[in-house]
Amino acid sequence: MTMLLSALKSSSPLRRAPAARCLSAWAQVEMGPPDAILGITEAYKRDGDARKINLGVGAYRTDAGKPYVLSSVAQAEQSILRQSLDKEYLPITGLAKFTSAAASLAYGGDALERVAVTQSISGTGALRIGGAFLERFHSGKAIYVPGPTWGNHGAVFRDCGLKVGQYRYFDPQTNGLNLGGMLEDIRALPKGSLVLLHACAHNPTGVDPSAAQWAEIQRVVEECEHVAFFDMAYQGFASGDVDRDASALRSFVAANRAPVLLAQSFAKNMGLYGERVGTFSVVGNDSAERDRLLSQVKILVRPMYSNPPVHGARIAGEVLSDPALRQMWLGEVREMAERIIRMRAALRGELEGLGSKKKWNHITDQIGMFCFTGLSPAQVDRLASEFHVYLTRDGRVSIAGITTGNVKYLAESIHNVTKD
Repeated sequence: MTMLLSALKSSSPLRRAPAARCLSAWAQVEMGPPDAILGITEAYKRDGDARKINLGVGAYRTDAGKPYVLSSVAQAEQSILRQSLDKEYLPITGLAKFTSAAASLAYGGDALERVAVTQSISGTGALRIGGAFLERFHSGKAIYVPGPTWGNHGAVFRDCGLKVGQYRYFDPQTNGLNLGGMLEDIRALPKGSLVLLHACAHNPTGVDPSAAQWAEIQRVVEECEHVAFFDMAYQGFASGDVDRDASALRSFVAANRAPVLLAQSFAKNMGLYGERVGTFSVVGNDSAERDRLLSQVKILVRPMYSNPPVHGARIAGEVLSDPALRQMWLGEVREMAERIIRMRAALRGELEGLGSKKKWNHITDQIGMFCFTGLSPAQVDRLASEFHVYLTRDGRVSIAGITTGNVKYLAESIHNVTKD
């Protein structure tokens, strides 16, 4: 036996034949296209030039080019932390203290008894809930968005099973609103169509209708019995006045002639980007209809994500419901809006001061974080390769990336690529 064991030990070990590689279940999955904004940021980071400017990111920056945590938000968070609250699940519709205050901010004092509201995963999540609600309960399976619109709108609604169409909105000849084309297209839609409207600070153009133009838009939507789905990501951030920025939404609701839905976000106006705080709401005819609507919203949300996160909602709820913090926040959001307005004026002034023969009034005519400059893709490419200035190839500029320290260089760069 000993000799046999020794012989076995000294012999070559048994080798297993290599297993045939299993065919991947995901072999047919193709590489997806890169995100355009992410590509801009990566190119900016690789650039070693000290003069480089990133005008692609849709987040507020201070005049020093730094992220901004609002004092009202910081104080609210400290207050919450001192309370040593638990981390239990929220109800399906979220934190009532937050959703009731958010609805009041959006709709004002009127019609709140008719509003079915749920907390959402910021504005994107609100749009997704709204898209799912419309796909399930509205006979029309297409939604019409302005041309152009936020790049994520189409993807969100298509993933909800809706077809996505466009109506005319931006006029590249004037860099302003194509009101005639917009109204003509909305009139031509099938009766009772779903129409997405930016409540204020249109993304990506920065072109908002005037009060008189909003009245015309509302009249046509109502006459055609369309459904108005408002996307309000910038309340207060556009003009500095939360009531003015919500005036179009409130006018539709007060008239009560068109069904109204709302996606609301607190990413921009409270700087709660990473906390993902928002609401989705739909306005009913009375409190009984509100309750039926909310019951169905709960059924949609439950398998989607069960219930929303708590921390950001607590912060926003505290800011909106504490009188001192609310006043502080209103002042801070006004200052953010005013800095954007000052940078628009400074950029226009620098360009005109350089003797540019092009018209730049649209820079100050537009509003909010973004400006459609009218720059061509070729001019945008030159800005990046020759002047280290980065923006999306459609010419959209994030005004938040402009500071008193870089506006002169930016204007010189734009002038150099547009003067020929």
